Amino acid sequence: MSTDVTATTPSWWEVFQAFLKLGFTSFGGPVAHLGYFRDEFVTRRQWLSDAAYADLVALCQFLPGPASSQVGFSLGLLRGGWLGALMAWLAFTLPSALLLILLAMSAGWFGGSVGQGILHGLKLVAVAVVAQAVWGMARSLCPDRERATIAVLAVALVILLPSAFGQIGAIMAGGLIGLRACRSLPPSTQSTLLIPVSRPVALICLALFAAGLVLLPLWAAAAGHAGLQLFDVFYRAGALVFGGGHVVLPLLETGLVTPGWVSADQFLAGYGLTQAMPGPLFTFSAYLGYVTEPGGWSVALLCLVAIFVPGFLLLLGALPFWGTLRQTPRAQSAMAGANAAVVGILGAALYDPVWTSAVQSRGDFAIALAAFVLLTAWKLAPWKVVVLTALAGALSTLA
Repeated sequence: MSTDVTATTPSWWEVFQAFLKLGFTSFGGPVAHLGYFRDEFVTRRQWLSDAAYADLVALCQFLPGPASSQVGFSLGLLRGGWLGALMAWLAFTLPSALLLILLAMSAGWFGGSVGQGILHGLKLVAVAVVAQAVWGMARSLCPDRERATIAVLAVALVILLPSAFGQIGAIMAGGLIGLRACRSLPPSTQSTLLIPVSRPVALICLALFAAGLVLLPLWAAAAGHAGLQLFDVFYRAGALVFGGGHVVLPLLETGLVTPGWVSADQFLAGYGLTQAMPGPLFTFSAYLGYVTEPGGWSVALLCLVAIFVPGFLLLLGALPFWGTLRQTPRAQSAMAGANAAVVGILGAALYDPVWTSAVQSRGDFAIALAAFVLLTAWKLAPWKVVVLTALAGALSTLA
């Protein structure tokens, strides 16, 4: 297996195809997305190692923005350059965004018991996907008692502090413990990730991020243009959110419902529909943009872009420095501990919210276990497991 992302002939089309499949089949939220990514790009395609993948996850957990989309953007960037990054984002995001816009134009498609059964089946497949990711990453990143202990401590911390602060604190604590507990590990021979972003470009991205956060509200207020004001609302939401898509909801509600851009009923209906979609929860922005007072396709796409831009600017600003820092011996010890903590974070998420929101009966447990066996023992493609589990959920409502 390769230890870093090394595409001898970078292919944006290869990146687009891989992420388009995931854009249609990655149900279950950001934690499940990380499981899908690992299965596709670490296990199946072998674009990078578990350690390199965990490094990217750790970085994106530190930064504001949609962590799973930032990881996907990084993978596209590393594999196919700037165009690959754009293709990864488009392919992973547009399927659910376009479907949500279509749903905003019509009645909901998931009413009735069968529809609710399908939604429940999609939650159950997330249990299997995340469990597979935790199991595989634990074997690779927690092979000794020191790192296994760090992972367990991370689980405890995240369970006790169920917020973005708990996740960030677990990674920081894992890194600090790793400085001492993992210093006897042999030096890593893993090569530097081939990041096609120079430090000057990274600094420009950080400057643009700050300018958008500080100057955009002033410009929007002075211009009084509805499109610019909406762009500002979604940009600030994407820039200030830690911990994944669900945390952005209060920010969007304050910025849209309170001023009267959308009604409370529209907001809640759109959020409910977004739960049924594959891909990132940030695609909720496309639905909201469509139903705002200006409305329409162009406003939906404007809001969709606005909410993702700040997270990607921060990521581009951090990647070159992260790639160099992680090569020093002390940083490698810290990263060994931080990677173990990432496994613990995924383990905690497997329990809450993935398990607690999906497994509600013995039948649910049986379906989730069957999906796990299909993924791990039978090596069935994840999209096939998604289809089978959704059907099982629909059939369970008729039993």
